[in-house]
Amino acid sequence: MRIEVTPDIFRLAEVFTISRGSRTEAKVLTVRVSDGTVTGRGECVPYARYGETLESVTAQIEGLTGEVTRAGLYDLLPAGAARNAVDCALWDLQAKQTGKRVWELAGLPAPKPAITAFTLSLAEPEQMRAQAAKHAHRPLLKIKLGTPDDMPRLEAVRAGAPESTIIVDANEGWTAEVYADLAPHLLRLGVALVEQPLPAGQDDALIGLARPVPVCADESAHDCSTLPNLKGKYDVVNIKLDKTGGLTEALKLRAAALAEGYDIMVGCMVGSSLAMAPATLVAQGAKVVDLDGPLLLGEDRRHPLKFDADGVHPPAVALWG
Repeated sequence: MRIEVTPDIFRLAEVFTISRGSRTEAKVLTVRVSDGTVTGRGECVPYARYGETLESVTAQIEGLTGEVTRAGLYDLLPAGAARNAVDCALWDLQAKQTGKRVWELAGLPAPKPAITAFTLSLAEPEQMRAQAAKHAHRPLLKIKLGTPDDMPRLEAVRAGAPESTIIVDANEGWTAEVYADLAPHLLRLGVALVEQPLPAGQDDALIGLARPVPVCADESAHDCSTLPNLKGKYDVVNIKLDKTGGLTEALKLRAAALAEGYDIMVGCMVGSSLAMAPATLVAQGAKVVDLDGPLLLGEDRRHPLKFDADGVHPPAVALWG
């Protein structure tokens, strides 16, 4: 078995801004696992919030030797970007070796298209209103908040897209008091979900707090080991493959979260269609799907995912799985 990892850069369609900063390109790592005949591929997006860099994740992957299996990865790599890319590449490799689709190998029904959110870049209220108007045909819009001017921005987006469902991501930028103060306004403006309002290490403040707008764990939820810590704080779990460490753990987390009574959101980092492809399997039946990474790109992989009025479609064989 041969494992290779290479960096790739995809230009964004326009500058993308959240409360933590702006970017003009998506920097990803592509993993290829070969048995000498066929090659499986996976993609990950190292995330500085979790102490990951392109270099550190590359070193983790390059440190793998010998025969690597999905089960064995749990002993070799922690949950995170490195394990995600390798795990997804191993799924793709097995699909190519057997001539079956990954969902068949995983015992899942054939996936269907799923409506995905489209994320609006953080900007001044009038600019966000214009963005919202441009994308008002989309059924689900997501906006990044976590700033002192959240309400003017939210009001502007609602004015620009009066019919769209809105979800907001506070990116750990609020306090329990801010959420409680904003909740009536969120309801008034038709906000359906709030992602990670409080910092992950301070979210005990959510215990016992009225949550008229469902609260979703993002930075607080990684893999199955973090699920017990969410009790009493959250209503929804955001599953991202770069957090779970791959499709294998993502499917386990989805099953465990549903069994505990949580709703499911499936999210992504800003990456290419190759990164989103495995997540389309996890997204089946999810309350919220947020796999818009390729829609933010100015360039993508060959054989990219198809997006249309029905949502994001499962990947073609030529892309993944």
